Amino acid sequence: MSRIGRKPITVPSGVDVTLDHSVITVKGPKGTLTRELHKDMKVSVQENEILVERPSDNKLHRSLHGTTRSVVSNMVSGVTEGFTKTLELVGVGYRASKSGEKLVLNVGYSHPVEITPEAGIVFEVPSNTKIIVSGINKERVGEYAANIRAVRAPEPYKGKGIKYEGERIIRKEGKAGKKK
Repeated sequence: MSRIGRKPITVPSGVDVTLDHSVITVKGPKGTLTRELHKDMKVSVQENEILVERPSDNKLHRSLHGTTRSVVSNMVSGVTEGFTKTLELVGVGYRASKSGEKLVLNVGYSHPVEITPEAGIVFEVPSNTKIIVSGINKERVGEYAANIRAVRAPEPYKGKGIKYEGERIIRKEGKAGKKK
């Protein structure tokens, strides 16, 4: 039995969970999230708890059990607290700024790179070398943060690029000179 899948999800006050067959909708103070879950997973909503059960012990159902529970749990915590990912720019002249809703990155290319957020995603630039991506959907926040990082991924020789906050870049030694 999945240890994660067995845990009940507590629903805080102010959060409304509705279940229509395999479509779950979670409404909270920060917004609304809707997701279609796998049709085999049994999700039940009691007063202030959500339980996820699997119909059998076959491999597919075992693999979906914990995943489904984690997805629903992230939806509940997303509409109450939200999620954030912080990125740092490392490199001479690398900087970020906001132009309206768009994020503008100057990271060593001949042109600035503009990234437009979708509805529900917010970019913050507290300093010109720090970017905060926030929203209620954990999957979308992580995807946008990964797309920003992919614009100029950190390279191992000088450590320049866009990295997650707290990420450690494994450095490589440069090419050794010839011995005479």
